[in-house]
Amino acid sequence: MKITYLGHSALLVEGGGKSVIIDPFLTGNPNSGVKPADIKVDAVLLTHAHGDHFGDCIGIAQANDCPVIAPVELANYCMEHGVKTVGMNIGGSHQFDGFKVKYTLAFHSSSLTVGDRVIYGGEPAGILLTMGDKTLYHAGDTALFGDMKIIGELNKIDLAALPIGDFFTMGPEDAAIAAQWVQAPKVLPLHYNTFPAIEQDVDAFCAKLQEAGIEGIALKNRESVEI
Repeated sequence: MKITYLGHSALLVEGGGKSVIIDPFLTGNPNSGVKPADIKVDAVLLTHAHGDHFGDCIGIAQANDCPVIAPVELANYCMEHGVKTVGMNIGGSHQFDGFKVKYTLAFHSSSLTVGDRVIYGGEPAGILLTMGDKTLYHAGDTALFGDMKIIGELNKIDLAALPIGDFFTMGPEDAAIAAQWVQAPKVLPLHYNTFPAIEQDVDAFCAKLQEAGIEGIALKNRESVEI
């Protein structure tokens, strides 16, 4: 499994001849440097509806003639905008062609602002994405919560992608605890340094992980790691 960081919480994941993008906030993301037109994928996966995660999903799905996989209410919104969708929900899993998706709990909110309307986007979620014998846990936007221990106990997670920005999600201290609870040997920090409110010292976070015997992987934009 090859994981490429596209800034904020956007990840391009490739394995076994398949590729998916998670939370494709590219346009308007100062830390992306990637154009939606350059993305070639078999599916778009969403954790929740906020604009800094929903991002360019409609355009990417249309250009690739691929489905948007998302919590069901958000999938329904995407379907109304002319794309293929697969609406899932917390705890549910499905084996797609070449990859498996399972949605987990996340503690956050989920909505889209369209003009002067706020549209409910369903429950926020994390994603367990499995390709071959490797599993990525993308926690989405979330607070620290005790059931992360269960997620770690029930799944062999090879890499956990965790938000560390604080203010809107858990910060570095809580994320370091989450990293231990999910029992992943490698952690990719997400959702930091995109806006002033979420500026963090990622090197200090990785050093804290190292004290716990966990490898912190702070990728720069368009850098990749293979697991």
